[in-house]
Amino acid sequence: MNLRVVLVSPRNPLNIGAAARAMSNFGVFELRLVNPYKVAYLEAKSAVKSSAILTNAREFDSVAEAVADCALIVGTTSIGNRLLEHPLRRLETGGKIIAKAQGPVALLFGSEKFGLANEDMSYCHWLMRIPTREEHGSMNLGQAVAVCLYEIVRNPAAVRTKPEAKRAASAEEMERVTALLEEVLEHSGYVHARVEGSTRMKIRRLVRRMELNGHDAEVWLGMLRQIKWKLLN
Repeated sequence: MNLRVVLVSPRNPLNIGAAARAMSNFGVFELRLVNPYKVAYLEAKSAVKSSAILTNAREFDSVAEAVADCALIVGTTSIGNRLLEHPLRRLETGGKIIAKAQGPVALLFGSEKFGLANEDMSYCHWLMRIPTREEHGSMNLGQAVAVCLYEIVRNPAAVRTKPEAKRAASAEEMERVTALLEEVLEHSGYVHARVEGSTRMKIRRLVRRMELNGHDAEVWLGMLRQIKWKLLN
């Protein structure tokens, strides 16, 4: 993807590492850091499996330098009590725009404590927020990166893809399961002569409500044969 994740003044090595790992998860490989706390950055490099992303990450002294080659700059915010001067989009809407963008895109995340400053936001074309509840609007930095990237790369059409259908068990297979289950229940003492007829019909209806496929019918037969063998030996 032609996407750059830009972390502005990150201070926690665990958050930097979590952000890098989320990037690796979702196929985004260009990480840029603006004025990172040097100790945290060095610790993150040695602490996380996504070492290639961290090793190749670029450091900048300002947001202007970090986004200079980008055609679209999007800032993230939890809003809070601040007055915003930019268009604000929910993640679902903003993610689609970013995914379809033609030129390089920078996605900015602010520091763990304060988020993006107004000066940082001034470089953005618009802002995006994750729709968290009002009482607890901010998210952990690494989690926020993961949620945003998932929304950007996900394919809505994949949700509608149906799993591969398995062959339904035939009437003969269902009857074999029914007959063997009846035998097992009879040997266990569950089926009594006085109610034998009604119990057998209940068992038959029960087995058919299970809507077994052919493979599962064979599994049930195997389990019931083993139970029967144990009961008789």
